[in-house]
Amino acid sequence: MNRTIIVTDSTSDIPLAMVEAYGIKVVPLTLMFGEEAFRDNLDMTPEQFYERLPRSPQLPTTSQPSPIEYMDVYRNILEQNPECSILSFHISSGLSGTYQSAVLAKSMLEEAGEGITVVDSLSASYGFGFMVVQAARLSAEGKGPQEILESVERLRQSRKLYFLVDTLEYLQKGGRIGKASAFLGTLLNIKPILSIDAEGIIYAVEKVRGRKKAVARMIELFKSELQGVDKINVAVGHTAEPASGEEFLNELAGHFTLEEKVLTNVGPVVGSHVGNGTLAVFIWPA
Repeated sequence: MNRTIIVTDSTSDIPLAMVEAYGIKVVPLTLMFGEEAFRDNLDMTPEQFYERLPRSPQLPTTSQPSPIEYMDVYRNILEQNPECSILSFHISSGLSGTYQSAVLAKSMLEEAGEGITVVDSLSASYGFGFMVVQAARLSAEGKGPQEILESVERLRQSRKLYFLVDTLEYLQKGGRIGKASAFLGTLLNIKPILSIDAEGIIYAVEKVRGRKKAVARMIELFKSELQGVDKINVAVGHTAEPASGEEFLNELAGHFTLEEKVLTNVGPVVGSHVGNGTLAVFIWPA
């Protein structure tokens, strides 16, 4: 039976235990503090990153893997598994050039790249990480690439996500603010609730005064979007503050039956654009 091998990039923020359990190949992006370079989630842990970020005199920068790096990854996989197919899932092309690097790598492999499908997730963090995990599970069941892609696309279209940031400073300075720029310059203690639209661009949903009210409002938004739904799968991404993620899961459990529950760190590369205190919630059908 021909295998389908799943590749992604480190911004999918998939917990390491899941990466290892499903044999997912993760290609890291790079984080730069001045002249110091760190591979996302490899050379610097989220805990180290979020401790350092507020103290850094300059905003860290990030860079996607080059097409050559992706080409090497794909070539190594194909050499070891000559009959395999590769599904390669990446952060929204509206937020990063990572997807385009992977597309170029596929084209550079010419005929050898015919078995590679590169997918623009139109999302970020575990907002596409859950799609990658689902693809890996289906692959482990022996499903082929087309069936996997169709299943993942259904999930993508039905997933709901909101994220709460402590400040828009990092999104603004990093140039990833998208359609949320209208919230700049707002009053102290205003907490923006953001999401990602169908084009993979960040947009502003609401601004709420105070974090506690903002969290409650996120629950209300999910309840409104999921009327008539009881069972859900949910992931909560936090900035090395697992207690905040656990608290949100407990709140959500008062309104829905939670099937799969995932608590994950928002990794250093994504974290460099959203900053400390971010809470990201991703829901998909159970």
